[in-house]
Amino acid sequence: FGRMKPVIVVHGGAGRIFKEREEGSRAGVVRAALRGYGILKQGGSALDAVEEAVRSMEDDPHFNAGCGSVLNEKGEVEMDAIIMDGKNLDSGAVSAVKCIANPIKLARLVMEKTKHMLLTDHGAHLFAQAMGVPETPGEKLVTERSRERWKKNLEPDSNPEEFQKDLGTVGAVAIDSEGNVACATSTGGLSNKLIGRVGDTACIGSGGYADNHSGATSTTGHGESIMKVVLARLILYHMEQGMSPEMAADTALDYMKTRVGGLGGVIVVNNSGEWAARFSTKQMSWATVKDDQLHFGIYAGEKHTKSVDEALRSESEGF
Repeated sequence: FGRMKPVIVVHGGAGRIFKEREEGSRAGVVRAALRGYGILKQGGSALDAVEEAVRSMEDDPHFNAGCGSVLNEKGEVEMDAIIMDGKNLDSGAVSAVKCIANPIKLARLVMEKTKHMLLTDHGAHLFAQAMGVPETPGEKLVTERSRERWKKNLEPDSNPEEFQKDLGTVGAVAIDSEGNVACATSTGGLSNKLIGRVGDTACIGSGGYADNHSGATSTTGHGESIMKVVLARLILYHMEQGMSPEMAADTALDYMKTRVGGLGGVIVVNNSGEWAARFSTKQMSWATVKDDQLHFGIYAGEKHTKSVDEALRSESEGF
């Protein structure tokens, strides 16, 4: 026990982060990373750590997941989430779920309590009831900002594509002291999307993938593009060919850009604990903890570093 130094990396979505939301996005990914690391530090599993980190961001209205999710064409929240265990390639996912505060928790239940990997919409709802997951009224998940954007996008001269540049999926990857890796990803999807649209997040190999043999990754960005290249699995493939996490991430993102014109971001950890947070969009909020050092940033080339103790102190004093 204690062979590996635990590592967690989180992202709060790639795209365009508006100036007034930068501080909140930074604080949110830092909080999520610290929470996940707290679990790893006590000898907890990578699976528990990524679930906790993502749950923390689902509860934070700065992100497009859980509370704060964008609205579909009908003005409703429909969410997708996935979790995956690198030990045995078990995975659980939900898609197009409504009225649930933490889709990632439901995805974990799908993985552990059913023989299936993906439950959708009404079936996921029935399963949540059977598991005693509390129902959250849909409007509780809708923030003022999501409603404003939805209305704006309905105007005849609006261009929802413009707004879809701030694609806030949230995700986490981790390796624990046993050397097991895991990933988790959760999202409200695309603003003003068609009812029933499911993006990459709930799809294994696209929204995330974890395999102890190589590592784990969680993706964010234009879902349809990510699905076309099966981005998460592609990154692990490159690492299996001997690339570093950073090189594998850049190579895959570059391919997605040249091949299908898609932009996005990824976080990666390999099975020896090396990590990367890379993106082809203007921004991506991310944070990581390794060796009791916290690193975080939003812009390309931006990297702040703090000791975990210092970060926890400012955390308890409020940012």
